[in-house]
Amino acid sequence: MILEVATLNIVSGEEEGFENAFSEAQLIIRQMNGYIKHELHKCIEKESNYLLLVWWETIADHETGFRQSSQYQEWKKLLHHFYDPFPTVLHFSEVSL
Repeated sequence: MILEVATLNIVSGEEEGFENAFSEAQLIIRQMNGYIKHELHKCIEKESNYLLLVWWETIADHETGFRQSSQYQEWKKLLHHFYDPFPTVLHFSEVSL
C-alpha cells in the first residue's frame, strides 16, 4: 500500500470554492483502480493550506492509472486553478518496526 501526501496551498479567499469543487472531484478519484481511501485536512493555523492523503494499492495506480487517465483531466479542470503554487506530492510506504 502507498500513501500519497499532497500539500495544497489554495489561493486566499478561494477556500470555500475549493472545498465545493473537491466534493465533486472526490467522486472521480474514488472510481480509480487501486484507490483505497482518501482524507482531506484543513490547516488550523493557515486556513488556505490543506493536506490531501490518498491511499493506493501501488504507486503505478496513482502515477499511471490516475494521472494518465481521462478522469484526471476532469480532476485538473475542477481543482488545479485553486492551487498557488502547484502542490508538492510525495509517496510513502509504511515502515515495519
